[in-house]
Amino acid sequence: MANEQRKIGVVAATFLVAGNMMGSGVFLLPGSLARIGTISMWGWAVTTIGSLLLAFVFAKLGRLAPKAGGPYAYARDAFGPYMGFQTNTIYWFANWIGNVALPIAAVGYFSYFVPSLSEPMVRTFVVLALIWLFTFANIMGANVVTKIQSVTTSFALIPLFGIALFGWFWFKADIFTGAHNVSGKSDFQAISSAASLTLWAFIGVESASVSAAVVKDPEKNVAKATIAGVALAAVVYVLSSGVIMGMIPNDQLQVADAPFALAAQVALGQIGGGIVSLCAALGAGGSLGGWILLTALSAKAAGDDGLFPKVFCKTDKNDTPVLGLVIVGVLMSLIVVVTASSPTASAQFELITQAAVVLTLLPYIYSSVACYFAVEESHSTAHTGFYWALTSVVVVYCLWAIFGTEGNLVTYAFLFMLFITVFYPFFSEQRRARGRLVKTP
Repeated sequence: MANEQRKIGVVAATFLVAGNMMGSGVFLLPGSLARIGTISMWGWAVTTIGSLLLAFVFAKLGRLAPKAGGPYAYARDAFGPYMGFQTNTIYWFANWIGNVALPIAAVGYFSYFVPSLSEPMVRTFVVLALIWLFTFANIMGANVVTKIQSVTTSFALIPLFGIALFGWFWFKADIFTGAHNVSGKSDFQAISSAASLTLWAFIGVESASVSAAVVKDPEKNVAKATIAGVALAAVVYVLSSGVIMGMIPNDQLQVADAPFALAAQVALGQIGGGIVSLCAALGAGGSLGGWILLTALSAKAAGDDGLFPKVFCKTDKNDTPVLGLVIVGVLMSLIVVVTASSPTASAQFELITQAAVVLTLLPYIYSSVACYFAVEESHSTAHTGFYWALTSVVVVYCLWAIFGTEGNLVTYAFLFMLFITVFYPFFSEQRRARGRLVKTP
């Protein structure tokens, strides 16, 4: 058990959820969505509804079964150790791969001040420095990194709320309507693609449940933080994304590495663009700390159960999984180096986020089904029908988001899911038990 004084309260947990989403999702997405067109706003609508339903799922799980590990723990308890192993492995890979998008977004916005950061080699060096800065912040303790994130999320809210509320003074309907569907796909396919892309903005809905071990009074606070964090992010996302598509011509938005800064520049000139760039860089960078924590805690929970290498559950006196954090930092650094040849921060961001979203959807599906089982086992018979309908809708939504993802990524994700099955026997309790019997004289 973590020291009670070092645990975080409901406000910090809410900022952890909102910060993990807002820092990671929205700052570069308008550029990606511009390649689909303003029809992508329907994708935002679908994703917002789906993510709020996911928030209810994780909130209910947080009340009925607040356990460290989040989706891993829910899949393990509902389906057994193999599904727990599979879920944790996929979720862990999705997290540390997706984490790399955060410092890339931060550096992309900071290139507004230092143009040389747009060069691949310079960008790579600075991204690596940010990864290790926040890795060491996590080693200092969860309370340290959540305090940092609470501050940086406040900075992130400035451009998000500012553009969402005041950008309408510069909104032009002809710009918005002139790029309805530029994807070359049918409207249904375009909306499906947009729903898959926008889901990245809501990845993090499970943050409070995964971090239950470091949250005070998790039975109450995990649920509150989950719903409040998602609702806050959803309002900001839809308003800000819509107004930007009516401020910046589609052809310019498609190639923008800092779309929020470009919108602020349209409204207020170079000074406005600079302020927004700084705030966006701080928001995206600060979110990195929360995601590194999330990734390490998920691996620690599985390691404690013998379903992941024991190195990930070794902790210091403050219950911090130091070695797990270092390993995550090393793996993230490798991804940065491998994708360093991407010509722009936006291209590198999009490649990484699409892979992370596909991998994250399977743990979300398992968690939804586990929620129904948890309600059923709690003898809340009056609510069983409601949660059957709720979890069924969430599962269909997740499958639809997979449908909207680029085909090769789905294929690779499925092959990866099959590949990790090979490693399960090394963590199987039955295999370990047989090994102990063989060694017994």
